[in-house]
Amino acid sequence: MLHERAHAKVNLYLHVGGRRADGYHALQSLVCFTDAGDELDFEPASEIRLELAGPFGAVLDDTEDNLVLRAARALAPAAGRSLGARIRLFKALPVASGIGGGSADAAAALRGLSRLWGLTLEPAQLDRVALELGSDVPVCLLSEPSQMSGRGEQVAKVEGLPELPMLLVNPRVAVSTAAVFRQLGRSMDEPPPDSPHWPGALAAGELVRWLKGTRNDLQDAACAIAPAIGEVLACLEDAGALLARMCGSGATCYGIFGDAAACARAAQKIASAQLGWWVCPTQVG
Repeated sequence: MLHERAHAKVNLYLHVGGRRADGYHALQSLVCFTDAGDELDFEPASEIRLELAGPFGAVLDDTEDNLVLRAARALAPAAGRSLGARIRLFKALPVASGIGGGSADAAAALRGLSRLWGLTLEPAQLDRVALELGSDVPVCLLSEPSQMSGRGEQVAKVEGLPELPMLLVNPRVAVSTAAVFRQLGRSMDEPPPDSPHWPGALAAGELVRWLKGTRNDLQDAACAIAPAIGEVLACLEDAGALLARMCGSGATCYGIFGDAAACARAAQKIASAQLGWWVCPTQVG
């Protein structure tokens, strides 16, 4: 049996431009990955089968729309032969929460099945399969700090991102990415998104100051759809976050803290006050 971890994706900033000719929006984003994530196990089988477990496993189904199954069925033809696998997905991350859970699962499936099946696909070929599954899948395939642009097909690793104690909080509200982009209302006439120059190695405090000059362009639109996101951001700031911002298209938000102890105290404070929320202290780097 082979194992892969699907790390939660966090857009430290997310700048959005107008719609492209293909209907997708042009993006610029600095992406990192946390220790929190889903777990996938793979073993040989005569056909492709998926089993779901974990606290959020019951929210998913194993129909054709499941990204893990779509990844497996997209990879097998790319290999040029019919292949099978038994896949077990332990779903620890909330669904439709802005932290790339489904995309990270699909990327982990591509990595794990490539190993299980002994495939030697060129990176560009695997990237093409990933992009067909979703705009976030290529960066999740790499699963390292990166700057992402285009619709997500342009991924460049960045060096010098410091270790960051981070608290992820979701108010248990699922937010539709398509609805957030509709609320944003950007047209094809909008200028391309600005791309802050990555200065290289930064200490945690320096990174926070640098990030304050960036933004998540989807945050206001998502808050209009799900006001609970604003409550999460206020709670993170009240708990001492050096920076609080929405992840992706929401509704999960992240808070960066000065050290792991401060992050743990904030997690305890928010979890005790908001019993229905998902609260996850974690680490970047």
